[in-house]
Amino acid sequence: MTQSNTPLRIDIVSDVMCPWCIIGYRQLAQALDAAGTAHELHWHPFELNPTMPPEGQNLREHIIEKYGTTPEQSAASRQQMTALGDDLGFEFAFNDEMRMHNTFLAHQLLHWADQQSQKHALKMALFTAHFTHQRDLSNSDVLADVAAEIGLDRDAALKVLQDQRFADEVRAVQNFWIKQGIQGVPAVVFDSKHLVTGAQGVENYSQILAQLAQMSEQTAE
Repeated sequence: MTQSNTPLRIDIVSDVMCPWCIIGYRQLAQALDAAGTAHELHWHPFELNPTMPPEGQNLREHIIEKYGTTPEQSAASRQQMTALGDDLGFEFAFNDEMRMHNTFLAHQLLHWADQQSQKHALKMALFTAHFTHQRDLSNSDVLADVAAEIGLDRDAALKVLQDQRFADEVRAVQNFWIKQGIQGVPAVVFDSKHLVTGAQGVENYSQILAQLAQMSEQTAE
């Protein structure tokens, strides 16, 4: 048995408030499908806005305040992301009333879903809930609803959010990745050692996968 038979480990540090995280994932998924790469995917938590108040903040105001972006630049960025989403089969439904929220509760729910092998499914559902349907992912009832929509137990999900039993574990994982130097997302780590940041595009991800496959073959020889 050679190392080339071992599934490629892929760790993705991300936040469901991050549009480039779902774009980057969809691009990577296309590259993986095209290459037929056997892989294991692991999602990890990151909060874009850890100090965001409970009521959240208007998305456009937040982007202007945080990044100094002009309204024109913000509109152009939304158009670009919407077009990329269309190409990748993901619907961005941006509007002027859309809000950013803190996602610490969402990450706790994802941690719980991971114990039932449903973390990826919930992650995808949360991206859609936020970007396509503008649902408030800082609201426990909304999060429990999303969990139920993918087949998880709503009451159990709500209890996890109410008692925050996984808060310390999630915070520890967040801190681990911050200590690894992760300051922005998406951050993708291939084979536990090759870090790639940002949404790279299908072609670039394909090249990365080809390089990794070649390295694996050389190691196996």
